[in-house]
Amino acid sequence: MLSCYLFLIISLMISFRDVRVSASDPNCTEYPVFTPPALVVKYGDPANVTCDVCQKDCSGDVFGLEHAVGKVTQNGTTRFWTVDSLTEWGLSLQCYHTYNAGDQCTSVLNLTLYQSPESVSISFVNHTGMMFENQQYTLQCSVQNVAPVQSLTVTFYRGNTALGHLQSNHSEEKKPVNETFTLNITPSREDDGAQYWCEAKLELGPAGPQRPPVVTSEKLPAIVHYGPELMEPRNPDVITITEGDTLHLNCSSVGNPSPSYTWTLPTDSPSYSGSVLTIKSAGFEHKGQYICTVSNTVGTVTKEFNVDVQASHLKWIIVVVLAAVLFVFILCVLCFRSYKRTRKGSYNLKDVLRFPKRTALPLQNCEKV
Repeated sequence: MLSCYLFLIISLMISFRDVRVSASDPNCTEYPVFTPPALVVKYGDPANVTCDVCQKDCSGDVFGLEHAVGKVTQNGTTRFWTVDSLTEWGLSLQCYHTYNAGDQCTSVLNLTLYQSPESVSISFVNHTGMMFENQQYTLQCSVQNVAPVQSLTVTFYRGNTALGHLQSNHSEEKKPVNETFTLNITPSREDDGAQYWCEAKLELGPAGPQRPPVVTSEKLPAIVHYGPELMEPRNPDVITITEGDTLHLNCSSVGNPSPSYTWTLPTDSPSYSGSVLTIKSAGFEHKGQYICTVSNTVGTVTKEFNVDVQASHLKWIIVVVLAAVLFVFILCVLCFRSYKRTRKGSYNLKDVLRFPKRTALPLQNCEKV
């Protein structure tokens, strides 16, 4: 029987306390004022707040400050609450005063106790190792032991580029919890070698720290495999070269893993495995179709080259020029000899040394003279 009475008395006391603390007359004209109006405290740090119960004369009223931890001192109608280390989750501070025989004015302090994430990690969901271009994967950011989770914002990054901002759906949780956030991505070849990571930030409002608590994950490198892609057009126009010229056929490509090259040649030439085929002095036997096959573990592409080798006109030009020069030379020699023969004539030494004979004049002509 005694235990029943004790239980009834305790229940009535609790009920009276709850009514006194939580009930507030809508006709109240003056509510208690907290300074500061909002309090944001890191778990384990000290805290203090002041409550002015009323500005008018309320010395005859019943007033106070409800608290579960810490201590309260007073100076007239002002209450001072302090705590050396705040570790009480979901704490509520209520400042009140009563008037008119039981009517109550109550103010509840906007108190936030927070704890920065203990750790933040990033991973892929149900996937390890390499990725493939244009396939979807799920990134997962795990945040451990954070409060209040409703103030948490998680941002996924690729390098320095933000991919998405996410928030928790647990809006009423006060104590530290573990939370997981996911984001779907579809990597491209440009993402090969990029680093994925996530950031957890507590957005605690104007009353919180000027620099919001931020914890980042490690960097997760991405290896993206994709098939070969030719760096030049797949089927170029016919390549025409002159006999004796150098032939260059470029089959360069990009891919991950690095592609391998196989050439099919129009002649029974030795096999070649490079990206650029070079023939230093092309002949007519090198005319025809060349097929380059580029492949890796993801895919295969081919490139065709059609080569036409034409005769070189240079040697004929040289022959003609030499023949012309020889003809001119021979002609000059013949002309020179003919000139000498015409200019000097033909002489005999005996004719040159022989004197001419004298002829006697007729006598009759002498007598007349």
